[in-house]
Amino acid sequence: MQEPTTEVEYLRYRDFSTNQKLTLWSTTAGFGLEHMDQLFISFAMSSIIASLHISNFAGGFISTISMFGSLVGGLFFGMLADRIGRVRVFTWTLVIVAFATGAIYFAHNIWLVYTFRFIGGIGTGAEYGAGVTLIAENFAGKKIGKLTSLTQIGGQVGAVLSAVASAIIIPTFGWNALFLVGLIPVLLAFVLRRHVKESDEFIQTKEARRNGKESVVEKAPILEVFKTPALAYQTFALIMMMMIQIGGYYGLMNWLPKIMQKQLHLSISGSSLWMIVTIVGMSLGMYIFGFVLDNFGPRLAFGTFLLLAGVSIYLLLFAKTAWSLLFIMMVVGFFSNGMYGGYGVVVSRLYPTFARVTANSVVSSVGKLLGGFFPPIIGWLMDKYTLSHVMMFFTAMYLFSFLIMLTIPAFRRKDIEF
Repeated sequence: MQEPTTEVEYLRYRDFSTNQKLTLWSTTAGFGLEHMDQLFISFAMSSIIASLHISNFAGGFISTISMFGSLVGGLFFGMLADRIGRVRVFTWTLVIVAFATGAIYFAHNIWLVYTFRFIGGIGTGAEYGAGVTLIAENFAGKKIGKLTSLTQIGGQVGAVLSAVASAIIIPTFGWNALFLVGLIPVLLAFVLRRHVKESDEFIQTKEARRNGKESVVEKAPILEVFKTPALAYQTFALIMMMMIQIGGYYGLMNWLPKIMQKQLHLSISGSSLWMIVTIVGMSLGMYIFGFVLDNFGPRLAFGTFLLLAGVSIYLLLFAKTAWSLLFIMMVVGFFSNGMYGGYGVVVSRLYPTFARVTANSVVSSVGKLLGGFFPPIIGWLMDKYTLSHVMMFFTAMYLFSFLIMLTIPAFRRKDIEF
């Protein structure tokens, strides 16, 4: 956007700049609260299992229920956001997440927990898609890899806050009370997001619809995502890459403590230190990945991080002390999770305005659902094989994603500006 030359242009420029700031802050806060909400279950899991007298399988199924809700919400709200506006849907979904999370305070049996987590998953389904799309459109003409990465770093801050809240609330007030913190997004929705405006690009697209220029595909944006064999394959490939991204993240986070303690006879003093060091590595990785993506294009950025993620996982075999493990986990987190913010950038670049949130939601929600099945697979490998075999599986995952990435023609473009 050019610098303003008249008073009228200056006022418009000032408003647009303010909207950019609000978009970044609201998206960052939304991602942070979403991560916080997701990790509440992890920190409360043992208490939930004990107080409700359920099996480990029933407890683990809470996360599976959330992922199914995320798929439903991602498809429905994604298409709705492409029809009526990103900002309105972005606000509504946050309110759904807030009330569904807070309602768990009243859940005194596992079926109510399942119900509220499914509803909460519906709300989180389009949060990612709408958020990254708002950034892409409100920063049109700018390199957004670093900006999107910064908002994802905000999500990691939410993970730290969830650990702090859990440590304070659960021992004193019980696990149910922890979920009342989830009502905070309601305040965010009405105080911050009500001032965020739609992008000029979306407004122009909506105006074209009113003038009767809308095609059949635009009326059903899900059709655009699979409109041609080439587009269908591109969508499928991105889903596979997201599946590996999520599968690697949860596979490592769920099983690494057990791997270290049982097979390497290591222990880590304090879960808070473990989490902080890991998140620092992930956050640094996201920031550097955004810089590489902006300046060298998606093929080099994703290719480098995927290959180094597959290699760095083997460093865990050399961890002999708790401190060396913490350093290695920072390196592994740097490469394995640094790529996460890049998916929203490339999807927003590769699909048209009228299907952009839908495309992001499809890639994110379906990828997360499929990736959620990786932790039990890794658990099975741990029971049957050695640690080296488990590391080989992780490496094979990242190599598979690397090969899939090479088959996406659009990734050959270096320029990812809008």
